[in-house]
Amino acid sequence: MRAEVVQADVTTLAVDAIVNAANSRLAGGGGVDGAIHRAAGPQLAAACGALGGCPTGDAKITEGFELPARYVIHAVGPVWAGGQAREAELLASCYRRSLELAHEHGLSSIAFSAISCGVYGYPVEEAAGIAVREVMTRASSVPTLEHVQFCCFGEPVTAAYRAALRAFAARA
Repeated sequence: MRAEVVQADVTTLAVDAIVNAANSRLAGGGGVDGAIHRAAGPQLAAACGALGGCPTGDAKITEGFELPARYVIHAVGPVWAGGQAREAELLASCYRRSLELAHEHGLSSIAFSAISCGVYGYPVEEAAGIAVREVMTRASSVPTLEHVQFCCFGEPVTAAYRAALRAFAARA
């Protein structure tokens, strides 16, 4: 399996699935969530509405509709509350659930946005470490998975994810 960090607009990636940093209502909000909903078209809002929301730490999947990606995995990360409200556990769970959905749907490529790193305020370096650790240690449980992208918006987030991927590779 190949893993890389890319600085890009996740709505432009032609992969099997993009992972959205969603809110618990699965209603397009700000940041990457709003961008995905706008790019996918109104069918995405209807599909999300039919799912009945999603608890923090979990993920649900819909079609990609007008996106180049076949699917959108909507992962609900935690709002940063200083690190004492199970944030790390909940964020790790988002990545595990996303990979479980990738396995259930036989996906070969997936692009993760930086879950909880925007308006939810999660410290980027810590979030990047959790994301890389969870994905890299669990990707082998998805035998069809060939390509993982950590899709970042902006240089500071990109740099943090690249550093986390380098650090993981150095330990492996």
